[in-house]
Amino acid sequence: MTSAPVVEPASPSRAPASASTGPAVTVRRLGGRIGAVISGVRLGGGLGSAVVSAVRAAVLEHKVVFFRGQDHLDEASHEAFGRLLGTPVAHPTVPSADGRYALGIESGHGGRANQWHTDVTFVPACPAFSILRAVTVPPYGGNTLWSNTAAAYAGLPTPLRALADALRAVHSNDYDYAALRPSARPEEFAQHREVFTSTKFRTEHPVVRVHPETGERALLLGSFVQRIRGAHRP
Repeated sequence: MTSAPVVEPASPSRAPASASTGPAVTVRRLGGRIGAVISGVRLGGGLGSAVVSAVRAAVLEHKVVFFRGQDHLDEASHEAFGRLLGTPVAHPTVPSADGRYALGIESGHGGRANQWHTDVTFVPACPAFSILRAVTVPPYGGNTLWSNTAAAYAGLPTPLRALADALRAVHSNDYDYAALRPSARPEEFAQHREVFTSTKFRTEHPVVRVHPETGERALLLGSFVQRIRGAHRP
């Protein structure tokens, strides 16, 4: 599986969110609060503006969308599709094998991203989207879990929402990987940590971010958070 983060949305326009965006493109909701499948789209860099707007609107509404049967995609067309949604950026510390933006995820080793996180929150400008491409899909298992942090915020009791609105968190890529990956081999852990923390970042973000397009309030948390400003360890 590979992933390619993108930032700086190419256009703030949104297509109306509906069950159908045209004669061929359809959006089917998967869950009550998160997830949809988009059909009738062959991903790549040649999509028209109406289709791109429909995809963008679906992502903003459903938070994560899935495209089935995209076996034609390779690294180049993967990134070309990403450019339609925004400007691709390289990971700040982890290089890709061939100098592209996409990073390889070798699921055979297991556990490398086996904790809750929002991609690259330790830098000031977080990616707007992350696009994952499954190269080989196993018959079972290997699932990536997703969460709707806007729904998580909305579901908090009113006093906790007010508290979260007032908090700021410090995010860093320099944290205790061993505690999160107790089964990792020492040499594997050391090598990955050396690369991932080759440049150490520390950035402060509000705990609650307001989406610039939808106005939704969402929690910005995860394993990159080291501390809450003003809070002290016991």
